[in-house]
Amino acid sequence: GKDGVIKHVMSGINPQGCSVTSFKQPSGEELDHDYLWRCIRHIPARGQIGIFNRSYYEDVLIGRVRQLAPSSAILHRYDDINAFEKMLTHNGTTILKFMLHISKEEQKERLQERLDTPDKNWKFGEADMAQRAAWDDYMKAYQSCLGATSTRAAPWYVIPADDKKNARLIISRIIVETLAGL
Repeated sequence: GKDGVIKHVMSGINPQGCSVTSFKQPSGEELDHDYLWRCIRHIPARGQIGIFNRSYYEDVLIGRVRQLAPSSAILHRYDDINAFEKMLTHNGTTILKFMLHISKEEQKERLQERLDTPDKNWKFGEADMAQRAAWDDYMKAYQSCLGATSTRAAPWYVIPADDKKNARLIISRIIVETLAGL
């Protein structure tokens, strides 16, 4: 999963120049602002690496699947996200976006492992089952989102992630190639 990728791929980076921000369900304070606000607060300074574990993309994905916002609002948010990321890249930020794609079968196995392994029980929540039930809706939402927000300035990398080690290797190579090109 995402946490494992961050841990394994970025373990050799000096923590003084790298920060990880994990975004969970928005707090009351975050809901009092626009949906980009909570991420904007964590944009890294020049010369730093910032890793977002989830981000404003959750808002458009969950908003679409759970019908929390009309389709027109989701489309406007795609435009907002593209403009925001374009502004960041114009100001010298390099953006790498990774979508870890697992198969429905692999998701089932990982959820079952969370139930079967006492040390992993804490990872399982009722929401996991609701999300799994909406698999097809999420796949459509991902397809729409990635298609609308993969730009020359900030492309998406869809990583096949059924094999965790291979996924980590692919992401590592993309990061190394990007850093070498800076």
